[in-house]
Amino acid sequence: MKIIWSPLSIDRATEIARYIAQDNHTAAEKWVKTLFKKVQLLESSPQLGRVIPETHSDDIRELLYGNYRIIYRLEQTRISILTIRHGKQILPTEDIKA
Repeated sequence: MKIIWSPLSIDRATEIARYIAQDNHTAAEKWVKTLFKKVQLLESSPQLGRVIPETHSDDIRELLYGNYRIIYRLEQTRISILTIRHGKQILPTEDIKA
């Protein structure tokens, strides 16, 4: 399976890393590296994440990473990373639309 990152997911990852870097640059780098490793697991195990409660749709799933939710869409030949949100944030429906 090929993994595609949406522009929104890249923006969110960048925002989170910048926020972490305000206190600890090394921790921010580690967070980003681990984020990519976690997402890479989806190549061999695309259904690793759970169906998100907001949609109850089998094709929209999430991986939990610390306090964050990595939201992705499972497609025929690829996995689309849609967004990354803090677990306490409400997930706007526009973040998970095609």
